[in-house]
Amino acid sequence: MYWYRANRADISRDWYYFSGPECIHGEKPRDILAEIAASIAHEFQRSPIVAATIGSQPGPHTLRGKETNVWAEATTQTFNLTMLGQQVTITATPTAYTWNYGDGTIWGPTPTHGAPLHQDRVGERTQTSHIYTETGHLTISLTTHFNGSYTVNNGPQLPIPGQGNIASPPLPLTVWRAKTNLYADNCIQNPQGIGC
Repeated sequence: MYWYRANRADISRDWYYFSGPECIHGEKPRDILAEIAASIAHEFQRSPIVAATIGSQPGPHTLRGKETNVWAEATTQTFNLTMLGQQVTITATPTAYTWNYGDGTIWGPTPTHGAPLHQDRVGERTQTSHIYTETGHLTISLTTHFNGSYTVNNGPQLPIPGQGNIASPPLPLTVWRAKTNLYADNCIQNPQGIGC
């Protein structure tokens, strides 16, 4: 800035150079919002997002060759923190799921999280159900993909680049085979008959 002065009593009010140039700001003002935006993705990845829970029907035992329904229960979560002296709220929203059925079959990412069936409908095919072709002990795994957004001092919602990929604790499952036999013996008359 350049400073000029004039004599108040002077009718002509001629301005004369007095001093300068000089800077009236000690330093360039910080762009706090830009600094927060630059590090918000890192803060999102550090957020303690709770993993989805996995359910199965039937379970923990199922049958080979039959539909096994699985589903995920995930919630939208918010986290409050202070960044550069500003109040920041991060929101994590579940948007997609990647299923690993434990037998080498992987499905996803998909927006379908599934849902439990009424007891009378267990065994029906669903969008997330799976048919196992081999018996054995296995585990179902799930990764839930969360999208993030944030606000600064209760301002507008802003998107966070990238996703949070949160693995759920695996769900143990045992696959059995069913064997059907028809019995024609009367156990009262023939106690030694098949099935008696």
